[in-house]
Amino acid sequence: MLDKALLYDMAGRPIVQHGRTTSQDWDEVQDFCRRVYMPYRVRPLGHLLNPDATMRRANIRRITLTRFSYGVPIHLDEFDPAAGNILVLNTLRGALRHKYTAEADAMTGPGESFVVDCSRTEYWLDGDAEHMQLNLTIPHDVMAEVAHRWFGFIPDDRLWTRRVAFGGDGSRWQALLHYACQSIQANGQVADNGIMGRHLEELICAELLMLWAQGAGVSLKDGARSAAPHYVREAEAIMTEMAQDPPTIGEIASRLGVSVRTLSGGFRQFRGISPRDFLRERRLEGLRNALRNARPEETVTSIAAEWGYVNFGAMAGTYRERFGELPSQTLAFARSRH
Repeated sequence: MLDKALLYDMAGRPIVQHGRTTSQDWDEVQDFCRRVYMPYRVRPLGHLLNPDATMRRANIRRITLTRFSYGVPIHLDEFDPAAGNILVLNTLRGALRHKYTAEADAMTGPGESFVVDCSRTEYWLDGDAEHMQLNLTIPHDVMAEVAHRWFGFIPDDRLWTRRVAFGGDGSRWQALLHYACQSIQANGQVADNGIMGRHLEELICAELLMLWAQGAGVSLKDGARSAAPHYVREAEAIMTEMAQDPPTIGEIASRLGVSVRTLSGGFRQFRGISPRDFLRERRLEGLRNALRNARPEETVTSIAAEWGYVNFGAMAGTYRERFGELPSQTLAFARSRH
């Protein structure tokens, strides 16, 4: 189902690529890998072997997709944690052997996938001469953002340090990858990379989180939310209810009978974010909902002012970073539907 991924669009037209798509030069191949994955060490598993690499890429917002192979057997290790990236290695042909636990490795063949957060744990892999991959590179922060939005908290290292094999031919994950690849046009861009790009990024990250958590034995339904102390849950309720005209963090802490330091520490431990980050998210969501339900006489400026935004330029930049479009675009789209 994914044999032609990143080669042709859904109409059968070749997908345009900028730069070389094949190489027999190690330096050229490693430059590509540093840019789309992260710095790491590669060693050919044979004497005087030159690569016969395939190097193709596309982006779905902040996710990088690559169709890649070295064309020779290789060993990869020393992945740079500072890059802050998660790798999802989806095998199309051949096989990979992955570091799984301290004592065991795992094999993935065609249709099978493997996820590792290289910012949180060490990793190595071996690839045979036939390996061909459809890989995803996802910044850790993007996954954390989606986790908080979908599940109300950011998982801790019980999830991020676990390496997990999953998928298989006919799996929902394979179907999702096919859907994502079919959304890439001949120009190498996702059709309407605003709305469709956000939709695909969200779907991919959410599905991956659920599969990853299942394989790691981590609960996303209960998780840190059930363990959070009462003052964290009550602070969330206050900030959600009063997002349009919120009290200060100090006032919330005082109302709950805890210090600002205790409240902030609870959010950091059980939510992975600060109270201010939580409130900022609720306010942006409230603003977006108000734009979607604006009355005919309302404008972006008037709605933003009602939500207490003073610096409209900074607000628009934050809004676009969060939702992938400007507030004016949200308002215009909402009105076009009426």
